[in-house]
Amino acid sequence: MKKEAGSPKKNKKPWPTKDAMEQVYAMNLWGGNSTKFYSGEGSHVTEVVKPYLDCVISFLSSFEKPLIVCDLGCGDFNIGKELVTFTNKYIAVDIVPALINYNRELFINKKLEFHCLDISKDDLPAADCVILRQVLQHLSNAEILSIVNKLTNYKYVILTEHIPNGEFIPNIDIISGQGTRLKKGSGVNLIEPPFSIKVKEEVNLVTTNLPDGKGMIATTIYSV
Repeated sequence: MKKEAGSPKKNKKPWPTKDAMEQVYAMNLWGGNSTKFYSGEGSHVTEVVKPYLDCVISFLSSFEKPLIVCDLGCGDFNIGKELVTFTNKYIAVDIVPALINYNRELFINKKLEFHCLDISKDDLPAADCVILRQVLQHLSNAEILSIVNKLTNYKYVILTEHIPNGEFIPNIDIISGQGTRLKKGSGVNLIEPPFSIKVKEEVNLVTTNLPDGKGMIATTIYSV
């Protein structure tokens, strides 16, 4: 039988996602230095961060009653810290315990709380809106599907993914870890199989083209 493109070798056991993410931060695989946690250029480069924040803040500010927001995969919180003010409550979640403890000490706000959870396995906090910013791109299809099945509990999903320029075959499977589908010429699209999420409305919020053909960062809001 011909092996499907992008599927992991059967004799290769995937490394648990928690261990993989802990290694990313311990070894600074996304950049930064050894003195602090760093979630990569996508969370720090002004050309990427500013357009994203402008659009998300505008969306959150459009509600007369501020939303409860759950940030799944909050990372070093360089993005989330700018959004807390515009919410009723901001629940920041990540899988790495040391990172969550670090964030709890560094970011203190009466509207803010941090939780250490495996979002593919654990129950997720109740909220109006969920943010998934460049998180699913690092996960296997099985883990993404587990998360997608929980997204119907939210009114809005703000999804950001690093995807190739132009047309591409979506959702080629990977082993969860540091890398993304971009190396396979693919990216995550929740509307397409095997996820096929049903939404009431899909709005492209902002797309930032990266230099040197490195793809683009696309943010979409789904009304679920």
